[in-house]
Amino acid sequence: MQARLENITKVLDTNKAEAIELFDLRERNYFVDYVIIASSLGERHTQALLDHLKKDLKPAGEHFAHIDESSQWVAVDLGDILIHIMTPEYRSKYDMETFLSELSERDEF
Repeated sequence: MQARLENITKVLDTNKAEAIELFDLRERNYFVDYVIIASSLGERHTQALLDHLKKDLKPAGEHFAHIDESSQWVAVDLGDILIHIMTPEYRSKYDMETFLSELSERDEF
């Protein structure tokens, strides 16, 4: 798993994604084990980052279960890993980091 996460973040970083964050949610009641969030430089870059992920991860054996895309935001479902690529405006607007940070730090009952 660690190699997969490193490979994903490497593809994003190499292709100029910014503010890449990884959230470990294995011990939480969430529908994936890990979430990766990255900022693009703009709408075209969002799409380009998705293309790089497809080009680099599919040959490595990653299965893209679902991709939800718009010009501002891409969500890639790899089954146990969810990748969000957003323009800075969308990332600021939806502030998923706060939700995911609180979820990952919350005590389980």
